[in-house]
Formats: sequence, C-alpha cells, structure tokens
Amino acid sequence: MSRLYLAPMEGLADYVLRDVLTGIGGFDGCVSEFIRVTGSVLPTRVYEREAPEVLDGAYTPNGTPMVIQLLGSDPEWMALNAAHAATLSPHGIDLNFGCPAKVVNQHGGGAMLLADPEQLNRIVSAVRAAVPAGIAVTAKMRLGVSDTSLAIDCATALTEGGAASLVVHARTRDHGYRPPAHWEWIARIDAAVDVPVIANGEVWTVADWERCRAVSGCADVMIGRGAVSDPFLALRIRGLMERSPSDGDWQDVLSHIAGYLRKLQARVVSRHEHGRVKKWLSYLQRTWPQAAELHAAIRRVQDSHEILEVIERALGVGQLTATHQSGHLSQRNPADLAVV
Repeated sequence: MSRLYLAPMEGLADYVLRDVLTGIGGFDGCVSEFIRVTGSVLPTRVYEREAPEVLDGAYTPNGTPMVIQLLGSDPEWMALNAAHAATLSPHGIDLNFGCPAKVVNQHGGGAMLLADPEQLNRIVSAVRAAVPAGIAVTAKMRLGVSDTSLAIDCATALTEGGAASLVVHARTRDHGYRPPAHWEWIARIDAAVDVPVIANGEVWTVADWERCRAVSGCADVMIGRGAVSDPFLALRIRGLMERSPSDGDWQDVLSHIAGYLRKLQARVVSRHEHGRVKKWLSYLQRTWPQAAELHAAIRRVQDSHEILEVIERALGVGQLTATHQSGHLSQRNPADLAVV
C-alpha cells in the first residue's frame, strides 16, 4: 500500500493544522514548516515554537511521526543547525530545495539552489556528516528554477551527497503552483537515482493519486493542498471513506473546523485566529460550496469566539437535520475513521 505523507506548507500547515489533519487519520508521516537557517545556531526554543511535536518524541498528538525541515544555503551553518536539531529526536532531517517564495529565493534559498547542483551536494554532504547515522537526511526538490535542464543533475547531487530519499514536486520554481504537475519527470528522476522517490504535486482526489502513481512510477505520495482542501483525502485513498466528497461530509468538516479554532484559541496569538480559519475555508470551498457560504458569513468577523458561535450554530442545525432524517445525530462517527 502506498505510504502517504502530509507535506510541509509554509504559512498554512502549521503545527495546529498538522495536529488536526493527522488526527483525522491516514498519514504515515508529516514534515514541519521549514525552519530557516542563516548565520547562527538556532536555539531549542525555536523548534519548540515552530514544531512543538519535538516535546513529545517528534510525534503529533495522534502519534504520527514528524520530520524537521530546514531551509538555508550555507553548508556549514546548515550542518551546525542540523546537528542541533538532531538532538531533539526528530524522525528525520529534511532539507528544503523546493520553496518558490520570493522572500526565500531572493536570499539564494529554497528552489533557487536548483541552479547549482554542486552547492546542493555540498549542503547535503555537510548535513549528512553532522547528523548521527541513525537519523535520516532527506531532501525535497522541484524540477528546476525556470526549466528542467538540471533536474537529473540536482537529484543525483542530492543523493550522492547522502540524501536517503527525495520528495519531488513536479513543477519548476517559475511554475509555482499552476497546473499541471509534470509527474513524468518524477519517473525520470526515479530511474536516475538509487534512493526512494516520493511523488508530490497536484494530488487533489483519489483519481489524481492513482494517476500520479501510475505516471511517476512511485508507490509513495506526499499530499499538500489537496489534504487541506479535503481533510479526508488520505482516508479516501485508504478506502476508509467514499472516494468522492459529498454534502454528507460537511457536518464532519464543520466539527473539525470548530476543533481547529478551539486549538488555535489555546495555542495561538488571538489576533491570528480568525485569519487562519478563513484561510482554511478558502481551501475547503474548492471541495464544499458550504465552505464558501461560511466564509462569507464570517468574512468581516475578527473575534474568534464569535466565529466559533457561528460554526457551532451551523453544527446544531446540521445535527437537527440529521436527527429528523435518520433518527440519530450523526450518520458517521469520524473518530471511527481516524486510523492510520
């Protein structure tokens, strides 16, 4: 069976949403948002803030293992930081060579490093030498900066430097997140290297997952925005839910949104709570039109407690409807499906 991984998504899949999505179930592992390395060794408190899973053996609350991702361009500082991160017992150290963000690329980090395979090799080699042998060093890459001419060279440089596996996002930096994803290029990279390759990019549905595996030749897949847009996608792939989303799923989605907001209230600075819920709803509306209606209802509301009241009222209406139609409050208990 395909292993499924929750992708690192800077500014979106923070540790609170990682908690919710992995808690729903279906994922074999997840990766933190990137932790940026510059000219210092980051203190432990940075990891505890950005990836608090390290306080519990680097597992999410439901027991999904987490890998710490580092982003930087200097081999020495990356090695020193990786050595410190390794003392926190993560399930691996992942190196980010795929971020397309301008604020990252203008400092020579992320996907910009794909223009220099030799530097990729130096970074991975330095990190691999600094990290204990029992902790895997992995890498996530795109197909290139503006074209795919160096894709094989980059993949080879990473694996020869010591990367134990590669996640390949099947687009260049300049492609950003525009469809399509070029899964056929993942197959070429997989044929060129001797380590496991994990396919990533444009997997929104079970059918997408099937096509991605068929075209890329990869058994394992990393899912990002698709899991945010349909938090049950991993369960659908595993055959634990219907293949396609339905209106009947919406009450379960609402429950998870409410749970997400309660966790935000407990963990996040209050001024950010409303924005994060609205961002998640903007992805969910790709799958459920009800999310667009809820987003419109709370668009001008900035008090998270008021937003939670709106969600709970919507939950109450849905539960009454379910009771009237079927004689019980919920036709499916999501807790029964939250298995990995």
